[in-house]
Parts: sequence; structure tokens; C-alpha cells
Amino acid sequence: MDMFCAGAFKGRTVFVAGGSSGINLGIAHRFGEMGANVALISRSEERVAAAAEEVKATGADCIGLAADVRDFDAVSRAFAKTSERWGPIDVVISGAAGNFLSPAVGLSANAFRTVVEIDLLGTFNVMRASFDHLRKPGASLISITAGQAKRPIMFQAHASAAKAGINNLTETLAMEWGPAGIRVNAISPGPIGDTEGMARLAPTDEATNAIKRRLPLRDYGAKRDIADAALFLSSDNARYITGVVLEVDGGLLLGDSSADALTVPQRRS
Repeated sequence: MDMFCAGAFKGRTVFVAGGSSGINLGIAHRFGEMGANVALISRSEERVAAAAEEVKATGADCIGLAADVRDFDAVSRAFAKTSERWGPIDVVISGAAGNFLSPAVGLSANAFRTVVEIDLLGTFNVMRASFDHLRKPGASLISITAGQAKRPIMFQAHASAAKAGINNLTETLAMEWGPAGIRVNAISPGPIGDTEGMARLAPTDEATNAIKRRLPLRDYGAKRDIADAALFLSSDNARYITGVVLEVDGGLLLGDSSADALTVPQRRS
């Protein structure tokens, strides 16, 4: 059952950074279905234009703007164009990210810096550039983080450090901007099927099945799961929620659940 009716976000404006593919494009689609005006930014002008056409197919008014989240001035111009078109911005999703597997000893300083700049600096740039264009009170800002921010994962030193920074930034901005009526939260997806990230982290059926066996819910999530979490956090139903990192991960951070509690013999007294 869908808790949101069509048109639930009609008249609201949503800005999605990193919105040309994957989870972020899925979020943009969902807000478009709910009647929002949607602005997408991505480094590739061609890809973001194609993504905007996809979102328009939901019936939404959508624009695609080329901007690298590492370039504060470019991000600022994208926000200015968005607010000029639709007025104050209601929802901001900061989801641009870079990742790959590498042991720390095989990770160059440049590679580490690149991931931190895209993920952490990019999130700051998006959040900070948005401030003057937000609806106050009432705006909802959401950063996309990851479980390794709280639970380190081998071969992910770069991403773990960047995502931990995003979590702390989210909480700090929630404290500083709350008095202006701006809510700041984060969503931490678990393994989400049909995404480039999971294709890189689990490139074989064996790796995929191994991850699923560890999850309490025994399956990957879907892009729709993350999009619906974003809808909720941006809705009036979440008006008193800020500074939260919402884990949408099938129980991943609870630990390895590969033993089946329903079949393990129970000790009787």
C-alpha cells in the first residue's frame, strides 16, 4: 500500500544532486510521480539531460543541469536557476558519490582525495549552496550516506571516512539550521539491487549470494525503498524529525545473520 497519494508533493520543488543514475534518479522519479518540480544536477550534460527526460515521463516538470558537486560556484548557479524557475526549494537530496574497492596500501592519495571530495566536500557544497534558496521554515535536506560510516569495511577506507564525515555534517547542520525551520537528515542505504555500486562491490553471483545470506531480510533492497524513505523524511509526517541517519539496509548493520534462527536447535531447560 502506498502511503502517499498522487500529487502529494504538487507545487513543491525538489533538487537532486547526482540525479542522473542509480538511487538518486530513483528518488527523482518518485518525487516526480508525486507531482513535484524536479531539478537534477550531474557532471555529464548528456546524462543529466537524458535523466531529466525520464523524470518528465512521470508527468513532472523537470530540468537537468550540468554541475560538478566539487565546484561550489557551479552548484550555486544550479540552485539559482532552480529557484528562478520555481521559487523557494522545498527538498534537497545530496547523493553524488564515488567508490571502488581498494586496500589502503594500494590507495593513492589522489584516489582517496577524489572520493572524499565527491562525497563529503560535494555534500557540503550542495547543502551550503542551497541555504539562500530554501523555503524557511519547511525545507527538508537529505544526504545519502552508507553503512560503512558506522561500521568500517575492509577495502573501503576512502568511502568509510567520507561517509562518516557526511553523518557528522548532517547532525551539525540539523543543529545549526533547525532554528530556521530547516530539517536535515540522512538516508543510509544497504545493498540495493540494479545499481552500479553493488555491481562493483559484488560483481559475481557468489558474492551477491554471500551478502544476501548475511542480511536478516535475506535480500537486496530496491531503489523504491530508498525513494520512499526520502518521501517520508520530506513529508509533513516527519515534521519533527531532524538530525537522523535512517538505516534502510535490511538489517545490515545489526551484524552477520547467516545463521537461521528458525532452524538452529533451541536449548531446553
